[in-house]
Amino acid sequence: LCLGTTRNNFEGKKVIHLEYEAYTSMAETEIKKICRDVRQKWPSVKHIAVHHRLGLVPITEASVIISVSSPYRAESLEAVMYCINTLKASVPIWKKEIYEDKYSWKENKECFWENSEK
Repeated sequence: LCLGTTRNNFEGKKVIHLEYEAYTSMAETEIKKICRDVRQKWPSVKHIAVHHRLGLVPITEASVIISVSSPYRAESLEAVMYCINTLKASVPIWKKEIYEDKYSWKENKECFWENSEK
């Protein structure tokens, strides 16, 4: 199980809340692809659940949850790690951090489009 919660600070700035936006149909397609990849890489996986919230997410609440079940703990843990890393790198979901006096749009450092222009 992976549960990503909203932190209350970033680089010394107080975060009030986060807002997420997505290209929804493409995000759903990419998440389904991740799930298919997991089933191919770890055939013993029984169940997969991936959910990422959109819109406003208050401090301390979950933004993303990933759960994988399998007969063997190691495979489940590897699959969860693969899911979160691949989601951050390939699913078109954007995060807006709202601070006390301003806001900032953030891309995950893992995003393939973030690194393609450098």
